[in-house]
Amino acid sequence: MTPRQQLRALLARPTLLAVPGGYDAICARTVEQAGFEACYMSGSAVSAARGFPDFGLLTLTEMAQAAGVMSQSVRIPVIADADTGYGNELNMTRTMREYERAGVSGMHIEDQVSPKRCGHLDGKECVSREDFVAKIRAAVAARQDPDFVIIARSDSRASLGLDEAILRVNLALDAGADVAFVEAAQSMEELRQVPRRVHGPCLLNIVRAGKTPDLTLAEGQDMGYRIALLPGLLLNTALSAFDTTLGQLRQTGVPPSSSTTMPIADRFRRFGADEWNALRTRFRPEPEPAGVGETADAA
Repeated sequence: MTPRQQLRALLARPTLLAVPGGYDAICARTVEQAGFEACYMSGSAVSAARGFPDFGLLTLTEMAQAAGVMSQSVRIPVIADADTGYGNELNMTRTMREYERAGVSGMHIEDQVSPKRCGHLDGKECVSREDFVAKIRAAVAARQDPDFVIIARSDSRASLGLDEAILRVNLALDAGADVAFVEAAQSMEELRQVPRRVHGPCLLNIVRAGKTPDLTLAEGQDMGYRIALLPGLLLNTALSAFDTTLGQLRQTGVPPSSSTTMPIADRFRRFGADEWNALRTRFRPEPEPAGVGETADAA
């Protein structure tokens, strides 16, 4: 079963699919090794990893490259942020081609004006309803693998209201999208309304300290959501750990103890060292046992 087929099968289950977000192969590998069934490429985290805020400053090429690194590092499906599709229907067509080529299993496309900004910041602007649906149609038409999952995201709650956001994702589902994503609902009641009023599978974005109230995965499942993204989980954890470790080093001048540090060989093993080491001898003949050939030489 391909990763895209895996994602389709996971979405067919009645249980919520929890998808931690990251930005590189280290994140993707650790998500897989922790036992999660899918990983998310967060546009915000990828932007941060390249030194930028989530203001729509990265290009299609940069985002597709990051998605490819993550997808090719794991066997589980990777869902990727595709921002606005990077332009109109023509750009959306190319975005679909590049993300499929990168090995991504699904992506979400939003209705913000370009350059976009993080869905939990103020000041977002959205394109017209017609422009959004046209881009969804373009993505559906450009899709080569029918198992690739297209997620329609509307950020219009902030400026146009919840009713408009729900209308937009329903129209996107009618146009061929597979999953609906209403970004930044602003209360628990709004969160409950989305799965009730959307006529298709719904995605929940869990962003701590964002516009949406904090809730648990169990609460999201009870509300009827099918996917829960946790986009900032690993980036926030990494930043906190970096700050703590670097602060301690600067204060004490003492690097972390070897007793609390993963051995180098074990660290490499988490990123495929055993498989690569096996290739060192795979293509060479077995060495001859000691003494073989000596008799002939002596004669």
